[in-house]
Amino acid sequence: MVTGKDFWDSKILIVDDLSENVRLLESLLKSVGYQNIETTTDPREVLGLYKKSKPDLVLLDLNMPHLNGFQVMEQLLAIEKDSYVSIMILTAQSDQASRIKALDSGAQDFLSKPFDLIEVKLRIKNMLEIKYLNKQVFQNNQNLEKAVHERTLELQERSLELEETRMETIYRLGRAAEFRDNDTGMHVVRMSRFSEKLAQGFGLDKNECDLILNASPMHDVGKIGIPDRVLLKPGKLNAEEWEVMKTHSAIGAQILSRGTHTLTKMAKTIALCHHEKWDGSGYPNGLSGTNIPLPARIVSIADCFDALTSERPYKTAWSVEDAVKEMDRVTGACFDPELMKVFHQILPEILKLKDELPDGERRVSGQETQDFLP
Repeated sequence: MVTGKDFWDSKILIVDDLSENVRLLESLLKSVGYQNIETTTDPREVLGLYKKSKPDLVLLDLNMPHLNGFQVMEQLLAIEKDSYVSIMILTAQSDQASRIKALDSGAQDFLSKPFDLIEVKLRIKNMLEIKYLNKQVFQNNQNLEKAVHERTLELQERSLELEETRMETIYRLGRAAEFRDNDTGMHVVRMSRFSEKLAQGFGLDKNECDLILNASPMHDVGKIGIPDRVLLKPGKLNAEEWEVMKTHSAIGAQILSRGTHTLTKMAKTIALCHHEKWDGSGYPNGLSGTNIPLPARIVSIADCFDALTSERPYKTAWSVEDAVKEMDRVTGACFDPELMKVFHQILPEILKLKDELPDGERRVSGQETQDFLP
């Protein structure tokens, strides 16, 4: 129920071309307590008055010069498409057709001429009750929408924070593995960026490229489980040591095996398969051709190129020309021929990234390039 000062302060606009009708109705309304009343005898003024004062109730005559009541209602409804416009028709017409047309045009009720005080009081009170209830529902809906919007933003922010935390954890874990045999850890940064560029050049969508960028730093996470005597050996590994070293792919997959996020699943695939070779001579499962997951085929090329062109204590960095020439030589044995075509196309972008991400001083084992070439 609408009660108290707000009710009697309701804004009411009276529209009737006959001034005596306006004065009479205004007097009746004031006699029962309404004080916030505006009037006009010119229907052309209604739109401006409505926009200015936003009345809670419009008392509107139908038969007027210049604009009739139906035309006025059309104007009001046009500017209040999403709001409730409270309109009561003032009419001496009692025919059913006029009333139905008025209701269909947007009116909610009628006041019959000549006016009766009791009818005026009750009908206007009922109309205002409905108006205020609509206002309350509208406000509640707005408050609910605001609360939902704020909660949605909060959840989005928390989701973003969780995603950033997940990404940071994955990146740090990848670098932790890399630091076991590479003090700068920049290899994982470069090869992940190279992998992203190669994925883009191959035509993968943004989501797939982002996944490869962020999952590829985990490619050698299994090195965490390789004994120092093998991982940090400065010279070439013997056959027994090499078999131990090769287990880092399976160890990495095991470390990531319980992850349910798409990113973790891709990281597991890359860790397990990035040393498989196109001709089936790789490890751990001897996969060949397109049976090797595409992300792993992409990472193997990026990983090899960075290893060959980076300086190590046991070797100088290969020139870009020599590295690419050697990779071309083993394409079809080690690498996917179609991906290598794309690699040649994007090589200028790869070299730009390489210049932007140099190594600092480092201590590196002798095992970083032994995996790649026959």
